Amino acid sequence: MGAARDQILEIVRDFVSPLVRADGGQIYLVAVAERSLSLHLTGRFSGCPGNTLAKRRVLEPLFATRFPDLKVEITSGPLIPKGAELLE
Repeated sequence: MGAARDQILEIVRDFVSPLVRADGGQIYLVAVAERSLSLHLTGRFSGCPGNTLAKRRVLEPLFATRFPDLKVEITSGPLIPKGAELLE
């Protein structure tokens, strides 16, 4: 899983995080495993109804080509999950 995990994190740091920051939000890595990725959004993304659309139209397609079985979970709000890492 080491190489796949590194590749998933690279996509998050190089593509997803800059998009979120550019729109006034912050992104936290909650967990990453062989078939799942959990992210938490804060700032302008807290409770934003567009999060579902962004997940389906932007995030899932970014990962689908390299990791077709990866389940992407996105939460949002002011309460940051315990152990989550801010990605900058």
